[in-house]
Amino acid sequence: MHCQLLVPDLFWPERDSRGVYDALAIPALEQILAKGRRHADSGPLAAESGEAWLCAFFGLDKQLDWPVAPYSLLADGGAPGGRYWLRADPVHLQLESGRLVLADGGAFSLSQQEADSFGESLNAHFSADGLMFHAPRPDRWYLRIDTAPALETTPLRAAVGRSIDGLMPRGPDAQAWCTRLNEVQMLLHGHPVNAMREGAGAPPINSVWLWGGGTLSAAAPVSIDAVWSQDPFAAGLAQAARVAARDSSAGAAGLLRASASEGVSLIVLDQLRKAAQYDDAHGWREALQQLERDWFAPLLAALRQERIGMLSLHGLGPALALSVETTRGDLRRFWRRVKPLPDYAQA
Repeated sequence: MHCQLLVPDLFWPERDSRGVYDALAIPALEQILAKGRRHADSGPLAAESGEAWLCAFFGLDKQLDWPVAPYSLLADGGAPGGRYWLRADPVHLQLESGRLVLADGGAFSLSQQEADSFGESLNAHFSADGLMFHAPRPDRWYLRIDTAPALETTPLRAAVGRSIDGLMPRGPDAQAWCTRLNEVQMLLHGHPVNAMREGAGAPPINSVWLWGGGTLSAAAPVSIDAVWSQDPFAAGLAQAARVAARDSSAGAAGLLRASASEGVSLIVLDQLRKAAQYDDAHGWREALQQLERDWFAPLLAALRQERIGMLSLHGLGPALALSVETTRGDLRRFWRRVKPLPDYAQA
C-alpha cells in the first residue's frame, strides 16, 4: 500500500517564528522528513493552499476561483448538476479598531434550525434575482446562480481572523455583488434569529462569505483507490472521480484495519488549519502533536513492518510546498540526519 499524506499548514504561517516549534515532540514526522527522498514541489503541485493542491492532483483547472463549492456540495449530499455554485458560508463580522474582522463557524455555534430559518428569508428576498441559498449543514451554505458571474473571490481560509478590507469579490461583476452582500447584511441584521442569538449572548450571523465558485468538470482519471479525509472538498472530488471517500476520524489505525496491503490512499490531514487561521500557536502545536500520535507515528511503524510500501508526505506552508517519499529501505540511511521541523520551513 502507498499512503499519500497531504498536510496543509504543516509549517507555521510566520516563517521566522522558530519559537513556535520549541520542544515539539514529533519524532516520527522528523524521521519521515529526514530519511525520505525530499524535494520542493514544482509545477502544478507547488500549491499555495490545500484546495489548489487537490485541484492539481485531480486534474482540475482553476476557473475564476478554485471550484470548491460544487464539489463540497456533492459531498454534503447536494446535486450541483451543471449549475454555477458559490460557497456562501455564514460569518460574524466584528468591528475592531475601525476594521471589520471575520470569524467563521469555527468561532461560534449555529444550529441547523437557525441556518434553515436564515436560508428561507434569504431565498424569499433573492428568488426574483435567480438566486437560491442552500444550507445542508449549519456551517456550510451554498448559493446557486443561474448565470455564472465574472467574479473572483477570496477563500474563507484566507479571510478568517483578518480584516476584510481588500478581500472582497473582484472582477467586472464585483460592484453588483457587493451591493447584494449589503442587502444580505441588512436582512440578517433585522432577522429574529439574530435577535434571539444576541439575547442569549451568542454572536449574530451578520453576513455570508462568498468564495470557491464554479461548476463541476468532467472527472479526470486518478491513480488512487481511496481518499481519507474529514474535508468535504476532498470527499466531493473523490466522489466525482468515482473513488472511495472515507472518514479519517479513526486515524491511521482505522485506515490500516480497513485497507488491504496494496493500493494507493490519499489522506488529507487538515487539522492544523483552524489554529493557523486564527494565529493560535498553542492550538497549532497541540494539533500537530495529535497528528504525530494518530498518523505519523503509526504509519512510520507500519512502514518499518512492511504493512505499507511507501509513505509520501506533502506539507504545505507559506510560500512552500515540500514533498518527501519514504520507503522502508530509506529508513536505514543513517547519514540522512534528523533535523527539526523549522529547518525545512526556512531552507
